[in-house]
Amino acid sequence: MNGLYRWLVLLPILSGLLSGCVTQTVRVVDMTPPKQSDIHLEESELLDVGVAIFDANVPDDYDERIEQVVMPEVRRAESQYVPYFAKNLLQSTGNWGAVRVIPRPTHAVDVVVTGKILNSNGESMGIEVTVTDATGDIWLSREYSALASKYSYEPSMPASIDAFQAIYKELADDMLAHRETLSKEDVTRIRSVAEMKFAREFSTEAFANHVTQTSEGIFEISRLPAQDDPMLERVRRIREREYLFIDTLDEHYTNFYRQMFPSYQNWRRASYEEAIVFNQLKAQAKSRMLSGTLAIVGGVASIYQSDNAFVDASGLVGVVAGATLITSAIGKRHEAEQQAERLRELGSAAEAELVPTTIELENQTMRLQGSVDQQYAQLRRILRRVFFEDLGLEPPVESKTTPHE
Repeated sequence: MNGLYRWLVLLPILSGLLSGCVTQTVRVVDMTPPKQSDIHLEESELLDVGVAIFDANVPDDYDERIEQVVMPEVRRAESQYVPYFAKNLLQSTGNWGAVRVIPRPTHAVDVVVTGKILNSNGESMGIEVTVTDATGDIWLSREYSALASKYSYEPSMPASIDAFQAIYKELADDMLAHRETLSKEDVTRIRSVAEMKFAREFSTEAFANHVTQTSEGIFEISRLPAQDDPMLERVRRIREREYLFIDTLDEHYTNFYRQMFPSYQNWRRASYEEAIVFNQLKAQAKSRMLSGTLAIVGGVASIYQSDNAFVDASGLVGVVAGATLITSAIGKRHEAEQQAERLRELGSAAEAELVPTTIELENQTMRLQGSVDQQYAQLRRILRRVFFEDLGLEPPVESKTTPHE
């Protein structure tokens, strides 16, 4: 009787603990603005920031995409949406110089923000972000996550407030916290290193010895050219042309944001409740499966531990009860899969509207989905050719070194 008694006592306790895993979470819309620096900064002290297009993190395996409820086109649209929204929030603080969305890391800016989308639906979002300055100093590298409130999808909610506003606000505050640890000399050094590394990309021979890298991977200034150096003036003109290109792309990201936001917001609003139900069903299925397994184990154990017919019968009851719980769990799992399919259907509806768009730039049609990085690389080759044509020289063979090294 002791074995059966122990299981009869433990099962309600375990079931209670497992069912307690499904809890109610208080969700609020954080509408407080990010922090602003208390120190007045001169224009020369404002660091330019580039927020690179995020890694969409779309699984290659189809079954894995289904399991994670990842809609490739929606996720790729988010990889542009998140940087654009982060850029707007950073720009609104006044803590920085020019803040731009960039196709990929570049030395044209002083600080680069890179990231990856870990998970995203109308109910929750998680991203991984790294912020690095031109010297190679990593300001931060961490994960941010937040749960949305249903009120964040109300029509009355300002467009400047995102469902996951807390993520962007926390990122902005973290970046400011590090910025406030820098002295004027630190800022000058970062800006000088960025300019020299950019110059080195176009003329390794002329600027190779201006920047050195320490054993810790930090870039330092060895020497600086004169401010009226002709080569430096050409580099600065080239840099301004890259800024013009990036600003043109920024206008595209603005238009893309405006076009995608209504359908994207509808998808998130519709998937909000579905995602909550989906997660609850998964938790319930797991709870019932484990409870059923424990019941079967307890029932079988009681049968083997006693020759008493009553105990044997009680053990069989435990086995049957456990099997019933497992059957219920399978039903819940099937129901959860139906909810996942519903989420995928919602995403598919959004995909039809989130198709890539194109822009005209200097008589070239540029597609900002999949090919924008290639176009950016092409622009860099053109600028490099122009740089040497101004000098009346033949451009040297391109280095395989990546632009952000």
